[in-house]
Amino acid sequence: MKRICPECGEEFTGRSDKKFCSAPCRAGHHNRARAEEQAFQRSINNILRHNRNVLAELNPDGKANVRRDRMIDRGFKFRYFTNEYTSRSGILYHFCYDYGYRVEEGEWVLLIKRKEYVE
Repeated sequence: MKRICPECGEEFTGRSDKKFCSAPCRAGHHNRARAEEQAFQRSINNILRHNRNVLAELNPDGKANVRRDRMIDRGFKFRYFTNEYTSRSGILYHFCYDYGYRVEEGEWVLLIKRKEYVE
């Protein structure tokens, strides 16, 4: 029985449950479908990586105070972070992987680096 490959449009024969004419057509079809589904996830991951890199650049010593505008000028997006941590004293920190920050009163932001990995 002859069928049409949904990827390239070529006619092919083979097993009754075969859907594509070749392995490259099958892989191309599934890779494209997966890429479209994961485009949003990839864009968020890019923002998170960029935020982490900005924090690392502005905080080479593990603890620093910087102006909020300085972070924004480098493209930091405050809405995106990987997790939150509330200290024993009730202070909320936002983390981008291993680098964190706390927005303080006014225009200052305290940057910190997590010393150890915590699950």
